[in-house]
Amino acid sequence: MPTIMTHAAVPIAGALMLGRQRIPMPVLVTGMAFAMLPDADVIGFSYGIDYAHSWGHRGATHSLAFAAVAALLATALLRPQKYLVAGLFLFIAMASHGLLDTLTNGGLGAALFWPWSDTRHFAPHTPIAVSPIGIANFVSERGLAVLQSEAKWIWLPLALLTAIVIYVRKGRR
Repeated sequence: MPTIMTHAAVPIAGALMLGRQRIPMPVLVTGMAFAMLPDADVIGFSYGIDYAHSWGHRGATHSLAFAAVAALLATALLRPQKYLVAGLFLFIAMASHGLLDTLTNGGLGAALFWPWSDTRHFAPHTPIAVSPIGIANFVSERGLAVLQSEAKWIWLPLALLTAIVIYVRKGRR
């Protein structure tokens, strides 16, 4: 998995590209939480849930269906002015977690199509170094390598895309 904060990069970039009128602060904060939330499934390890189980790490919580249901519920609770935009934003924020995890070079892949399939998926190209689970394992040479990989494959492309979109938007005014 990319590091927990790297998952929040997607909704941050999306909100910057779309602007405050479309993505108000409560929707952005919820999107950031949603982008990180699927990794709460690691708590299952302490309850004996196996990694490969449907509810194990990178299982159901990493699926597109889980993201859709969470986005619908949160949008109903938040009641934003732009309901459809907020709902899609929240869906993309949470769905991006599983999709980014498919780009990593380790683990079992993500169960993107749960509940219809428990099959774990990887993208055809997996350039992102998989992050070790647990803070003790992360503070290491491997952790530094993961951060460098994430900067190259996630942060830098998102920053560039965001800058281009904002530049183009300002040029249209």
